[in-house]
Amino acid sequence: MFLQSFPRSGMLKRAVVLIFVAFLAWAYKATQPPPPKICGSPDGPPVTATRIKLSDGRHLAYKEHGVPKETANYKIVYVHAFDFCRHDAVIAKTLSPEIVEELGIYIVSFDRPGYGESDPNPKRTVKSMALDIEELADQLGLASKFYVIGFSMGGQVLWSCLKYIPHRLAGAGLLAPVVNYWWPGFPGNLSGEVYNQQLWQDQWTLRAAHYTPWLTYWWNTQKWFPSLSVAARSMDILSPQDRELMAKLSDRENYMAQVRQQGEFESLHRDLIVGFSAWEFSPMDLENPFPNNEGSVHLWHGDEDWIVPVTLQRYIAQQLPWIHYHELPGAGHFFPYADGMGDTIIKAILRGEK
Repeated sequence: MFLQSFPRSGMLKRAVVLIFVAFLAWAYKATQPPPPKICGSPDGPPVTATRIKLSDGRHLAYKEHGVPKETANYKIVYVHAFDFCRHDAVIAKTLSPEIVEELGIYIVSFDRPGYGESDPNPKRTVKSMALDIEELADQLGLASKFYVIGFSMGGQVLWSCLKYIPHRLAGAGLLAPVVNYWWPGFPGNLSGEVYNQQLWQDQWTLRAAHYTPWLTYWWNTQKWFPSLSVAARSMDILSPQDRELMAKLSDRENYMAQVRQQGEFESLHRDLIVGFSAWEFSPMDLENPFPNNEGSVHLWHGDEDWIVPVTLQRYIAQQLPWIHYHELPGAGHFFPYADGMGDTIIKAILRGEK
């Protein structure tokens, strides 16, 4: 009996091993994103935007707004949000023509790497985004100093500008900037409390991006559990004001297909990996880039923002007294689209008006 059962036992072990190996192969494949469809490549979307070629060979697509830069008094680089692109320069869209002409404002918006028609950057880091902005400004001839304005995830990028290229900035405006819950400097109980206010699927998505970035693609494409609500364009995360403002974003239907056209991993997923990684600095450790009041940094946030809760923004503003903090009662995440906000923001950054 023993001799007869032994071969069966060996066969069972081999079957288990084969099943385990097959599972590992499936799991590995499931975590590997497909290669991006780079614009201008044989299988990629066509190139329709004006682009520059960066020093590392990548292309950055951009769009110009306002008065010609040759005659402009103020030159601004605008940084778009998560799942947006160069066409979504909310400041350029909401500024009154009178203010643009009166002040002589030039704005350039660009597709961040992997979005729209800008080449992906597999080596993208917090620092590389600031250097991309600096090189864009240099190639466009925006002079030694320029302004930067960023919305949401684009606002988060501005912290890297304040860290790595402060000498190039004339002023900065952070509009509802995304907060990294793992930034050093946050009291653990405070960041944990705010983190737990997020939808559970968002908590797990951000947790995966921070602790296991190699699982980010799988988590955001698997079908067993809901993934990031913002990427799914869920209405559940919109405040009452945000729902009212959605009509002002209706023109996005004309170009929304371009946003993710090179692949979701190099645009959305890498945004999450970089934005919620372990940063090498904390915004709360930054020094005032304008100690002689030759410029200013402004941060706007709505107290009804359900996407980026205001609590941690208040804490950052308390730790950085040189930041001009503007909290907007009743405002949600998309407050920059509200009537008159563009003029208010620009006047504060360029003129110092409250």
